[in-house]
Amino acid sequence: MSSYSRVALVTGANRGIGLAIARSLCQQFSGEVVLTARDTAQGHAAVQQLQAEGLGPRFHLLDICNPQSIRALRDFLLKEYGGLDVLINNAGITFNGRVVNLSSTLSLVALKFCSPELQQKFTSDTITEEELVGLMNKFVEDTKNGVHLKEGWPSMKFVPYSVSKVGLTVLSRILAWKLSDQRTGDKILLNSCCPGWVRTDMGGPEALKSPEEGAETPVYLALLPSKVEGPHGEFVLDKNVVQWEPGVELPAWLQLCGVL
Repeated sequence: MSSYSRVALVTGANRGIGLAIARSLCQQFSGEVVLTARDTAQGHAAVQQLQAEGLGPRFHLLDICNPQSIRALRDFLLKEYGGLDVLINNAGITFNGRVVNLSSTLSLVALKFCSPELQQKFTSDTITEEELVGLMNKFVEDTKNGVHLKEGWPSMKFVPYSVSKVGLTVLSRILAWKLSDQRTGDKILLNSCCPGWVRTDMGGPEALKSPEEGAETPVYLALLPSKVEGPHGEFVLDKNVVQWEPGVELPAWLQLCGVL
């Protein structure tokens, strides 16, 4: 790939935190930035917005649920750049040996309100990916059958979203363990993080952070220096590691947004 320009790809980047991350990479990344969206008009509008700020991203259509759309993007990247250096998507970020999955502090809230049995399973240092998938499928079935509270799942706002973020946080831990065990020499650091309470469609207008401020921790983790050994396999909030345990102190802003 030495004859090609370096390239960073940001999916779902037409608004909110995705757009803010694309903006930050346009300012900091030494290469070209391609942003994608499912809607062509919205994608071009995002590019025009960044161009008006003096930045120069490119746009490519992408529907991550459509295999043909994914293949078309793959072919574009291979033709134009010979591959991909940086991938940022709705679930996480990969940056030349840096993987950052965008989780949420609501995963800690859900963990806190799960039954002791579920807490033990989700915080276990020996949980496998297969066991995690089984738990996530059980939550879906328990919810469909109206027995999720009886089965120990949390009673709180945004339960499906919060439990999905529990799954993402735990998956991040599992994958980090695998990297440490199987690819030690690659020095890949993998973490999950919460961008905070951000003024997006979900966060609402009263949220404390702008999308640009919400992008700070993900980008910080993505740009960790090459020689550092951590954090790895951690949950990070405001650039600080937060312990993945049900008794951890939760941020005060969760009360402001009505979750606690």
